Amino acid sequence: MASSPFHGIFSAFQTAQSAEPEGAPAQKKSTPPKGVGQIAVDIYEIDDYIIIRAPIAGVRLSDLDIEVDDRTLTIRGMRRQGEELPEDRYYLQECFWGEFKRTVTLPMAVDPRKVKATFSKDCILKILIPKEEKIKIVRISEV
Repeated sequence: MASSPFHGIFSAFQTAQSAEPEGAPAQKKSTPPKGVGQIAVDIYEIDDYIIIRAPIAGVRLSDLDIEVDDRTLTIRGMRRQGEELPEDRYYLQECFWGEFKRTVTLPMAVDPRKVKATFSKDCILKILIPKEEKIKIVRISEV
């Protein structure tokens, strides 16, 4: 696998999956803990851009906030559940509803004014971050 400038930066998702024997009756699972959730992202590079892509079903554009500060990009939002069900009605509840936040540390400082984002009708958030070459200062001495 090729070396990536993002290796080791992102927090990993921790999911608890229990293996149940075939034919075992379905057991009720507890509701995920309340709090701030996290979204999954794909991060890749094409030409002169770093691209962050996040499928965020159940979210409207008006419920998203993207903040860029030097080397940090933060995506915040709210996923609203259309119908509220009592907890005892669920057999399994894995979907996260409520506030979410994802912070990504970028491999270089970026100009926030140049970052662009789109949100497709399929609820895919795509953030385009232009890579800029830093000009190194070179001292020229007299000969």
